[in-house]
Amino acid sequence: MSDKKKKELLVAALENGTAIDHIPPGQLFKVAQLIGLYTMNNRITFGNNLKSKKMGRKGMIKIADKFFEEDEINRIALIAPNVVLNIIRDYEVVEKKCISLPDELTDIVRCNNPKCITNNEPMKTHFYVIDKSSGTIKCRYCERKINKEDIIIK
Repeated sequence: MSDKKKKELLVAALENGTAIDHIPPGQLFKVAQLIGLYTMNNRITFGNNLKSKKMGRKGMIKIADKFFEEDEINRIALIAPNVVLNIIRDYEVVEKKCISLPDELTDIVRCNNPKCITNNEPMKTHFYVIDKSSGTIKCRYCERKINKEDIIIK
């Protein structure tokens, strides 16, 4: 076997679907849980601690026949900002999306203030992202600031 063949990583190509790339290795399984991969019947390929020129090490998830909605993308951005979504059709990458936290989050995060109206009335939560680099958000209603590590996803 040639040296070039030894260095190749053989992973089944996707005909149609999404590859979530550049996931921080420590966040791979959190992302998988967050988007409900354990309940999907799609073909799914995981890779963790893969070499990356950009990050050193990275994780990747390939999901056949799955294309994400905006709220699912925002959920991923909460856990692993700056990942890249590769949209694949007919074995070709047709679109690359670099995802980051949006300016506002609606009905994705639960307010951790027990007195907040969103925890006592049937209504959607609404948060402003006040610092994208640290992942700090602020409730629109009670104005409580929540750091990334204290975020509770609905």
